[in-house]
Amino acid sequence: MRLSAATAILFAGLIAGCSSSSSLDTIAPRPSRETTSSVVLSAAPVPAANVGARVAPVAPPQDVQSAPPQEMLAWAGPVPEPEAFAPQANATTTMDTPVPGARPVAFVAPANPVTQAMPQSTQAMPQGTPAMPQGRSQIYGHRFRDAKPINFGRAKNPRKMAVHGVDVSRWQGEIDWPKLRTQGANFAFIKATDGGDHLDPMFRKNWRAAKAAGMRRGAYHFFYWCRTAGEQADWFIRNVPREPGALPPVIDVEYNGESSCKRRLSPERVREKMQVFMDKLEAHYGQRPIIYTAPDFYKDNLQGAFQKYPFWLRAVAQHPSKVYPNRKWVFWQYSGSGLSHGVDGKIDLNVFHGSEAEWHNWLASR
Repeated sequence: MRLSAATAILFAGLIAGCSSSSSLDTIAPRPSRETTSSVVLSAAPVPAANVGARVAPVAPPQDVQSAPPQEMLAWAGPVPEPEAFAPQANATTTMDTPVPGARPVAFVAPANPVTQAMPQSTQAMPQGTPAMPQGRSQIYGHRFRDAKPINFGRAKNPRKMAVHGVDVSRWQGEIDWPKLRTQGANFAFIKATDGGDHLDPMFRKNWRAAKAAGMRRGAYHFFYWCRTAGEQADWFIRNVPREPGALPPVIDVEYNGESSCKRRLSPERVREKMQVFMDKLEAHYGQRPIIYTAPDFYKDNLQGAFQKYPFWLRAVAQHPSKVYPNRKWVFWQYSGSGLSHGVDGKIDLNVFHGSEAEWHNWLASR
């Protein structure tokens, strides 16, 4: 169809406007595309999960009033107090105002961890919601299906592992959390933020609803390589509350070919930026962050690094022991094509590396 000159000019302007603006759709994480022509089995046992030594949070200097402009490789300045889900006038605007000094979090690991009760929700729970546990949370058996099942081998089959969970974002839409939990989602990692100015529009609703359903949940941040690590940490802290019983925060580091940021930093610079971000989150939340990554990014940047950090690994074609040799891990994302009652469409499926008893002990040690 031939367009008039005025129509063509208007259409070109609309395209230019779209390409010059950023949106959640532009930087939303996409799964790593793994393929395999065969499944290689290994009789060697997978190393036990090891989340590493815990580091006590570092108290900020008393005379610091605002965050420093440059990144450092230690504690990177004060952070804002978490907002209790207060409405924001513009949730896609980067913070540019000074933030108050952070209060240090006392965090001492017990010599003999004991199980801890999950926090009780103060909100009315929907009809049919599983009761909040008084001690150890109930473990629901695996009932998920998979649109594209993979044969990982009998010895490495994730479906035989004890504690399953999911990760979600805006793309799952409205979720029936009580139903999802009874299908086998004993934990959930919920998308919170991207970069330094994007908040997942479903985060607050998912965060509250998962807690009301009695589910262990944590928040994750999709790291953006064209923003400073310090401002990304501040943005995450501004939007994710510090709550007892929450899982450790997660930094999601991977390549995203659809992002407008085309930087490919050196492995050394990648690790420096990650360390700044993780140091600030650990000081604020009192928990060592979990590192989520995919095979290609791991191979280029993370082999042999961050040995004292817990890892959450994506491996949807082979077992993590094949994709990430000699790497200890705590969570395994084994499918991006899961199907479950309570969710329309596909959902990512995950497992914890350990038995039910080890799961409860790991939670208690948080």
